[in-house]
Amino acid sequence: MSLSQSARFARLLAFVVPAVLLGGAYVSQYGFGLYPCEMCWWQRWPHFVALGLAMLAFAVPPPRVWTALAALAILTSGAIGLFHAGVEYGWWPGITSCAAIASTGGGNALDNIMNTPLVRCDEPAWTLLGISLAGFNFLISTAAGLAILSLLVKDRRV
Repeated sequence: MSLSQSARFARLLAFVVPAVLLGGAYVSQYGFGLYPCEMCWWQRWPHFVALGLAMLAFAVPPPRVWTALAALAILTSGAIGLFHAGVEYGWWPGITSCAAIASTGGGNALDNIMNTPLVRCDEPAWTLLGISLAGFNFLISTAAGLAILSLLVKDRRV
C-alpha cells in the first residue's frame, strides 16, 4: 500500500525534527560549551527513540504506526521540555537541581571530580527573547508532534 503525500511528509518530519534538534543540542554542547543538565538529557532520550521509530517507518510496515509512535516520542520530549522550562522560570520546583559533566582528564580522580563543572537545571544556559533551550524544545517538539499526527489523520480522511 502506497502512502499519501501527507503521510510521506509526516514520516519525513518524524525523522528530520528529532535529528535537527539533537544536532542543535550537540552543536551547542560541543561547539559553544553549553553543557546539558540532567533534565536536558531527559529531553534528548525521546528524540533518540523518535529517530529509531522514524527509521523503522521507512523500512518496516506499517509506516503510519511507526510514524505515529515517533510523533508521540517527540511530544514526550516536548512535555519534558515544558517541565524543564517551568523549573528554569521558577514556575515549579524541579526534581533535581544539577548534573555534573563527566571529566575526561587523565590525572588524579579527586582533582577531576573537584574541577568538574556543575550545570544547574534551574538556570537556563542560554535564552533568546526570554525563551530557554528547554522552552524552544517544548515549542518545536510540540508543534512538530502535533503536525505529524495531524498529517496522519488527514491521510486517513483521504
